[in-house]
Amino acid sequence: MWFLVRYAVLAPSSHNTQPWLFRIHGNVIELHADLIRALPVVDPDNRELIMSCGAALFHLRVAIEYFGHACQIKTFPETSDPNLLARLHLGFKTETDAEDVVLFDAIPKRRTNRLPFRDEPVPDELLSALSAVALREGAWFEVVRGDEARYGVADLVAKADRVQWSDKAFRAELAHWLHPNRSDSRDGIPGYAQGTNSLPAYAGPLVIRIFDLGNGRAAKDWDIAVGSPVLAVLGTYGDAPQDQLAAGQALASVLLRARAEDVWASFLNQPIEVPDLRTRLCSVIGREGFPQLLLRMGYGTEVEATPRRPLKEFIVRSTPHTVALTPA
Repeated sequence: MWFLVRYAVLAPSSHNTQPWLFRIHGNVIELHADLIRALPVVDPDNRELIMSCGAALFHLRVAIEYFGHACQIKTFPETSDPNLLARLHLGFKTETDAEDVVLFDAIPKRRTNRLPFRDEPVPDELLSALSAVALREGAWFEVVRGDEARYGVADLVAKADRVQWSDKAFRAELAHWLHPNRSDSRDGIPGYAQGTNSLPAYAGPLVIRIFDLGNGRAAKDWDIAVGSPVLAVLGTYGDAPQDQLAAGQALASVLLRARAEDVWASFLNQPIEVPDLRTRLCSVIGREGFPQLLLRMGYGTEVEATPRRPLKEFIVRSTPHTVALTPA
């Protein structure tokens, strides 16, 4: 069971907070939200935290199936414990199919790639496949097409940057999770993972806390959004915790399938993190529902993986006692 969890914790998470805990008993693995690692400023409703846990859940499913076991999953199995997100029962041995192999092989290759992508189109066949795998998990994957929509999305990204960076609390929270390359920290975002010419990379946490760099960040992110080979929104039809957990599983499925085809991805979630702009994003892309993530995708240069904490820090011996996911 510990061996399987090793692959779950390679999932992406907001600011690389790794906000998940696992309880193992018998043939059961429970997935719990670790609210100690929440981001109360950028993610006050724990929406991104739940999606991060959903991505870890999908990785765990892939690993279980790859190693030839059936798996029964119940999400939110205890109404009295909203932080218990899923309970997995490991079943009998089964055959590993080709899809299991493709996704499992992509797990250690998947990284968030903030470097520039090559000016090379991603095939429509692959984008259609990504839409299909997202739908299978209960989410939708909408590619932003046409210059008008692309510029509209880029404008929202830039506006969200200005809004967020004007908030001292946002800057303090971001700075807390940014680490220099020489840091011993096993979470957060090290300098090498922050992207070429990234403002956080060269400004440093102290400067970020003190100064509003929103205009510079907005200009850079606008260029990134306009110049990315693919901009896509991953969303859901509802916005309850169950939908957010499904969005996380859909995200992991999309990222692993893309990585299996040598396509990288990173995130421009800023307009979804600002409530007023989240609604406007739906209008710009012409899609009803709830946007959960904004991705940029393309072919690019290999990047180093971000660190992970020791496995023993994710395993708990008894049910974690934390505050409820839903804010009071």
